[in-house]
Amino acid sequence: MKTILVLGANGSVGSELSQSLEQVGHTVRRATSRTADAGAVHVNLLSGDGLANAMQGVDAAFLLSPTGHVNVDELLGPVVEQAREHGVQKLVLMTAIGVDTGLSAPMRTVEREVEASGIAWNVIRPNSFMQNLNSYWLHGIAHADAIMLPAGTAKGSFIDARDIASVAAALLQHNTFDNRAFDLTGGEALDYEAVAQLLSAESGRAIRYQEISRDDMRAGLLGAGLPEPYAEFILLTLDYFKRGDAERVTDAVPLITGRSARTMTAYLKDYRAAFVRS
Repeated sequence: MKTILVLGANGSVGSELSQSLEQVGHTVRRATSRTADAGAVHVNLLSGDGLANAMQGVDAAFLLSPTGHVNVDELLGPVVEQAREHGVQKLVLMTAIGVDTGLSAPMRTVEREVEASGIAWNVIRPNSFMQNLNSYWLHGIAHADAIMLPAGTAKGSFIDARDIASVAAALLQHNTFDNRAFDLTGGEALDYEAVAQLLSAESGRAIRYQEISRDDMRAGLLGAGLPEPYAEFILLTLDYFKRGDAERVTDAVPLITGRSARTMTAYLKDYRAAFVRS
């Protein structure tokens, strides 16, 4: 059994990953920026506080780009260096689909640092999370009965965060796919109109897709308190989607986990409580 460090252990991927690894007997060191979380180690990527301590005795580590920040090379570069200094044997880094085609230069810089670290590695680049519907896009669904985005009519191969966690768990435990990068997608490509129809059927509500402008999206993101650079990054990911670049379906999930990726319908059934009106 291994000792595995999980950054972002409270997130949609990190929480599922931690639980999955613990269920099969690994010791999981849950790292979070929150100081009060019981059973977790405090790591502040902005200052580096707690990082060296968190790396002590670690066999493998899961790294991800922290939400709300675009300077991920500055934040995760020291993590890669600490992993090297502490003899970590495996790194799995999560970035985002499109990073290798120029979507985010800082994320690609971190990918290259991981690849050049001398440590066995994998990079996983997931497509849009299904869980965005019950988190980031939920306000519009709850208050306006609409998925409100500047995404056009393009399709995307949305992926369930639980499938991302399953892929990460397999890669952290086994060496079969060492030193490879994978674009992670669901098994089908849907446009947001189709997603709205599925969501309507599952929730019993009439939910539509509403195209909004980039400017309106930017205003909404900034109004929700997101830093301007991060809001611009989200807009870039939506541009990527609107161009049709997120439509491609890969076989990475079944290849690595041995089972098919979850469908949007399955996700909506599991998260139905987030969308129904009481």
